[in-house]
Amino acid sequence: MSRPHPAWALAIALAIAPFAVVLQNRVMAPIALLGFAGCAGLGAWRGWRPARPEGLAWPLLAVLAWMALSALWAPEAGRALDATLRLALSVILAWFAAEVLRREEPSRLLAPAVALGVALGIAAAGFDALTGNALRAAVRGLKSWDITLSFGLKNAASVISVLLPLAVFAPALPRWLRVAMAVAGAAVVILLPGDSAKIAVLAGLAAGIAGRWRPGATSAALAAVAALSMLALPWLLGAALPLDAARLPESAAHRLLIWDFAATRIAEHPILGWGMEASRAIPGGSGGPDMAMLAAFGLGAKSAWFAGAQLLPLHPHNLALQAWLELGAVGAALIAWLLAATARRARGGAASGAFAAALVIAMLSYGAWQYWWVATLLLAAVVAAALPGRHGSLLDASRGKQPEA
Repeated sequence: MSRPHPAWALAIALAIAPFAVVLQNRVMAPIALLGFAGCAGLGAWRGWRPARPEGLAWPLLAVLAWMALSALWAPEAGRALDATLRLALSVILAWFAAEVLRREEPSRLLAPAVALGVALGIAAAGFDALTGNALRAAVRGLKSWDITLSFGLKNAASVISVLLPLAVFAPALPRWLRVAMAVAGAAVVILLPGDSAKIAVLAGLAAGIAGRWRPGATSAALAAVAALSMLALPWLLGAALPLDAARLPESAAHRLLIWDFAATRIAEHPILGWGMEASRAIPGGSGGPDMAMLAAFGLGAKSAWFAGAQLLPLHPHNLALQAWLELGAVGAALIAWLLAATARRARGGAASGAFAAALVIAMLSYGAWQYWWVATLLLAAVVAAALPGRHGSLLDASRGKQPEA
């Protein structure tokens, strides 16, 4: 009996995920993890067995080990360990899936699957935005509009931004289809809420073009930008802030206040950090900016808007700041190693574009350890590694196998 190719499990997840995340972003994690588990299960059925860790496994394991160790001084050790174990499970399943696909003949399933999924996500998100969130309201049984309906599309925009380069720069798809998806995807993401996704979709497409043109130079540049951002950003922000934010939108100005507060707290525990998941419990984080702080940022006239704003609402909305705040210089250096090693393997348009888009969003939005967001990153990485041809490779750009018929 012919045993199905392991890529089928991921292909199904890819076809479903971008549409499903328009309806509810929390489904991203279970869809991706089931795809990884299915891929590993099918691989085991065909004879695959886990091997000794290699390549990117080492920086991943080092980061997870430091997260677990930091629970010793974290304000909430149980939360720190729980988050680390959940992340470890996600990473292990993703790694198994990547290893299975690396040892199989490249499959033609993934390129059309990611294109189909992204196209469905673009169509659903665009329809929902243009109809006053009718789709999201129908799923929730709401008869009147609520602001959370529109805000929820921010996550869908981020997922589309990260996965779009995998479809646009995937080999073996017609050029007209890839161009159409690039234009439609960028237009819809710009229409949706979320400034970080708007920047990311353009950065991802630009990096994808550069990655097809000069793969080696592009991956080296992405590695340098990622590592330097991780290592230097908190100190650059600490030196640059405060600055006049009077002309910025209130949400952007609030982000600067959050970053300024986080940079101050980083300086108190710069080596070890405050501990994994400590952002939720940093002293003073639940309070709001005082008049002196607002005046320093030129926001005295907007004090009414900031009356209920917190200085650190759950997390800093920035990967580098959260890593430094919770894991200190040691954790930030390990994550910089991981990002640089990943970027160096991101050869070609698909992998380079997805990495660039993900990096932009990670540095501007979301908690670094949010499960749906981590699942998105892992799904993009595994798919980029498994796309046939040099334009998709992430883990092994030189495996040299031809797509199966």
